[in-house]
Amino acid sequence: MNSKAISNGILKAIAILVGIFLTLLFFYKIQSIIVYVAIAAVISLIGRPIVLFLRQRLKFKNALAVIVTMLLLIGLLVGLVLLFIPLIIEQGQNLSLLDINKLQENTEYLYNETVAYFDLKHIDVEKSIKDTNILTKIDYSIIPNFLNSIIGGLGSFSIGLFSVLFISFFFLKDSKLFANGILTFIPDTKESRWENSSTKIKDLLSRYFVGLIFQILILFIIYTIFLLISGTENAIIIAFLCALLNLIPYVGPMISGVLMIILSMTSNLGESFNDVIMPATLWVIIGFVIGQLIDNFLSQPIIFSKSVKSHPLEIFLVILVAGVLFGIVGLIVAIPAYTAIKVILKEFLSDNKIVKKLTKNI
Repeated sequence: MNSKAISNGILKAIAILVGIFLTLLFFYKIQSIIVYVAIAAVISLIGRPIVLFLRQRLKFKNALAVIVTMLLLIGLLVGLVLLFIPLIIEQGQNLSLLDINKLQENTEYLYNETVAYFDLKHIDVEKSIKDTNILTKIDYSIIPNFLNSIIGGLGSFSIGLFSVLFISFFFLKDSKLFANGILTFIPDTKESRWENSSTKIKDLLSRYFVGLIFQILILFIIYTIFLLISGTENAIIIAFLCALLNLIPYVGPMISGVLMIILSMTSNLGESFNDVIMPATLWVIIGFVIGQLIDNFLSQPIIFSKSVKSHPLEIFLVILVAGVLFGIVGLIVAIPAYTAIKVILKEFLSDNKIVKKLTKNI
């Protein structure tokens, strides 16, 4: 091998590395657009069953079916906003989110009342944590700062919302638009396999996302019932937020449980701890436990087995690995991504023994 060949090889390797770097930089710069496309793809998958129903059962034309579907989705979004914004504002006032000192006083009040209650039961819960001064270390400004950042992001949100709706419309109108874009990078001999896998992916993920909606709805109903029984103010908004957090596997339910307990306790500030706050909190805990039991042993297994056709243990391991590698985002996208990968592997590597075992139910 002469020096010229070595030089050409080095230059080629450098060119490849520079190309990879520029590609990654390009994707980093347009990450917001990628997010818009991803959200639009999810919305199109959710709306796809509605479009098919309108076209096949009610004999709507494709364009009309898509328009009606988009109007239904927009109406649902507007209805949620109109329903929950006043409740969020009221809950924020109850929590004194704009008054950091008042929020700290409320938190310390609940802490002292809780310690006093357990002291009556001869349980010293303060001894193990009094040296940490945890209440003085909490940065209460995080909450109002978070709310301010949400308000500040409303402008960019409106642009993003318009972009997502625009892209979603054309994804629904031309269901092969996204698939045809990917076909550009697929060899001609593999196009039929990709089209088959694309159809399967859309069917499975459509059922998965629709199943998630029912999962959230079931938790929302259970949480609302027990929050109303406990006499918690703004029970609907609290139940909705906690049910929505359940979309984040494993981490979400823990956050929602803590949030539900805190919000239910703060809604009863000033009342008797023994007669009001503690019994209401027990009802909330019971409702949360019942909701999680139904979700873990009924809702999730049905969704996984009927939609993505994967064993619950298989799903657990996939979510665990994705969470370790990619954090919260990995937990959320683990199941859809794994389902898509399984379908693609079955089409392109159907003779592989491992692929056969993993995709035997698809």
